[in-house]
Amino acid sequence: MLRLLTIEFHKLKYNKASKILSIIYFGLLTSIALIAAIKFEFGSFKIHLADAGIFNFPYIWHFNTYIASILKFFLLLVIVSMMSNEYSYKTLKQNLIDGLSKKEFILSKFYAVIAFAAVSTVFVFIVSLVLGLIYSDYNEFAIIVSDLEYLVAFFIKLVGFFSFGLFLGILVKRSAFAVGAMFVWLIIESIFKGFLYWQFQGSDNSGDKVDSIMQFLPLEAMANLIKEPFSRLGAVRSAANTMGEIFTKSYSVDFLNVLIVSFWTFIFIFLSYKLLLKRDL
Repeated sequence: MLRLLTIEFHKLKYNKASKILSIIYFGLLTSIALIAAIKFEFGSFKIHLADAGIFNFPYIWHFNTYIASILKFFLLLVIVSMMSNEYSYKTLKQNLIDGLSKKEFILSKFYAVIAFAAVSTVFVFIVSLVLGLIYSDYNEFAIIVSDLEYLVAFFIKLVGFFSFGLFLGILVKRSAFAVGAMFVWLIIESIFKGFLYWQFQGSDNSGDKVDSIMQFLPLEAMANLIKEPFSRLGAVRSAANTMGEIFTKSYSVDFLNVLIVSFWTFIFIFLSYKLLLKRDL
C-alpha cells in the first residue's frame, strides 16, 4: 500500500495544477473560520454568526462537515486530472511496462482517494475543534466528542464521491469531460426525482415515496449522509415555532446511507478495474 501511495504522490508532486487546486481546497476549508467574523445588521436587528451557535459543540461537527463537503469539487478536479494525465503523458502505459499490474494501478488510485479523504477529514476535525474551543458555549468533554459520526460520514462521502470521479476519469480520459459527466449525472438524478414527484403527485406521503427510491442513487445517497444543518439551529427553530411550524426532521447519520454509499464506492472501483482490463492501452 505504501509503495503504491508513494508512486501516486510522486506523480502529484510534479503536477502544478493539482498542487494549486489542493492548496485552494485546504485554504477554503480553513476559511470556514472566517464565518465567525460575519455580522448582519438590519436596523436595530443584529446577528453575529459566531454568537448564533453555529460553532457550539456538538453542532459544529454537523455544520462544518456539511459546509466542507460543498468544497469537495476542488479535490474532484485533482482526482480526475490524475487519470487524464495518465493517458496524456503515457505514464499508465509506462507503469504497466515497468511491472505494475492493472489491479495495482487501480489500487494506487483508490489509496490516493482514501488518503485525500482522510487528510480532508483530519483537517476539518482540527479546524472544527479549534473553532469550537474558542466559540462554543459548551466545552464539556462528553459534549465535545458527541456527534463525531458526522466526521465518519464526511470521510465516507468523500471516498464515494472521489471514487465516482475516478471511474469517470478512466471512462472518458479527459478531466473536463469527466467533471462534465458528473454534472450530467447530477442533472439526470434531478430529472428522475422530478419525474417521481410527478408520478406520485396526489398520493399520500409522496415525498417519502420519492425519497425511498432516490436514496439508492449515488449522488443522492452521498447528499443524504450529511443533511442540511441550518434548520437545526435553535434560532431557526424558534422562528419557525412562532409561525406554527414544527420540525420533525432527523439529522442523524443513517447507517443505511452509509451502506449505500459504501456499495457504490465498491461498484465504482470495480468498474474502473474492469474497464481498465478491457481497454487496449
